[in-house]
Amino acid sequence: MTTITPAAPSTATRLPVKPLALGAAIAAAWLLLDQRGFAIGAFWLIGVAFGVVLQRSRLCFAGAFRDLILLGDGRLFRAILVGLAVATVGFVFLEARLAPDPGFGIAPAGPHIQPVGIATVVGGVLFGVGMVLAGGCVSGSLWRMGEGYVASWVAMAGIVAGTIVANRQWAWWYDNDIRERTAVWLPAELGGYPAALALTLAALAGLYVLVLWWESRTPKMPEFPAPPPEPAFGLREQLRQGWERVWGGHGWSYTTGAVALAVISVFALGLQVPLGVTGGISLWADNVLGWFDAGALPLKGSELLAGCTPGGAEKWFTVRTATMLGLVAGAFTASVLSGEFRLRRPRQWSRYVQAAAGGLLMGYASVIAIGCTIGAFFSSVPSLALAGWVYGIALFGGAWIGVALIRRLP
Repeated sequence: MTTITPAAPSTATRLPVKPLALGAAIAAAWLLLDQRGFAIGAFWLIGVAFGVVLQRSRLCFAGAFRDLILLGDGRLFRAILVGLAVATVGFVFLEARLAPDPGFGIAPAGPHIQPVGIATVVGGVLFGVGMVLAGGCVSGSLWRMGEGYVASWVAMAGIVAGTIVANRQWAWWYDNDIRERTAVWLPAELGGYPAALALTLAALAGLYVLVLWWESRTPKMPEFPAPPPEPAFGLREQLRQGWERVWGGHGWSYTTGAVALAVISVFALGLQVPLGVTGGISLWADNVLGWFDAGALPLKGSELLAGCTPGGAEKWFTVRTATMLGLVAGAFTASVLSGEFRLRRPRQWSRYVQAAAGGLLMGYASVIAIGCTIGAFFSSVPSLALAGWVYGIALFGGAWIGVALIRRLP
């Protein structure tokens, strides 16, 4: 008797189950969050795009500083400088709409224009040390969590613990430093947007050249371009190649990722506020403590500070928490579609301790400096705030210390 085996569905009729399922999950989450307010749903989608960009381009601020100092490799750092330049141009147009005459000295609401003081410097140094020890900054830890890195989950536990400690010590920092400082906004200090924009772009260009010089001190093998794809002669083949360019294992270039991140941040500011994630982490951590009457939010004076989450313990879903959740979901989606998702566990137990310690430093620093590499640096410099530059310099110093420490670790 002949057994007839049903034919497998052809490639032409096979449904792309994985992309459809992930897309449906993202859309469902957006619809649910949108019921809490359009901005929350929109920032969920912004967070998803944020996570996709970071995962596909391997864009990591910790890696940018670490590689430049440790290896003399400035490709990632130079890409971030390009992203900062693109974001700065976009932010200027939005700020000019929000505050047409900066001569009044009133900075627009929304952009990250923070006070500059000791907390900015201390926070930058501590964050720089922590991100090198942990192997990623806060946003880097979030997208690696979505990709399956167990050490990043441990680092996130340290970040949560650090925010809890800093929230409880915030009043001291506020009373002794932050309250006494002013938020220096370059357009108000330099007589308008053109001078502030020109100075910022010139500084970024100067840093770009300086990084090129730093790289030239450590000669490396030349990079050979990837071979061009084979010509596509049909619609199906063109679609396949297009999919491969977006989701293929080679990923995107650092510059593509940095420019895309800048565009997302400009879009976010146009909607409400630029990118930021640590406020959401701090809020959720404090909400859990609130169950035991141990919460510390709202932080003293936080309603006066740009980029700070002043919400009380009753709030779980804000634009910051939506961005945070979307980032993890976007990185998970991108890693699954590209075939890069898998659980990765450190072989040495000391790596867990290192990740937790680095996370603790980052969590503490992100509160007292009012942001991380995204909120206090990548969103602050384009906001034309002096604090972003001060934080960035302190971040570099902290990363230098962090590199010195990891060189001594077994």
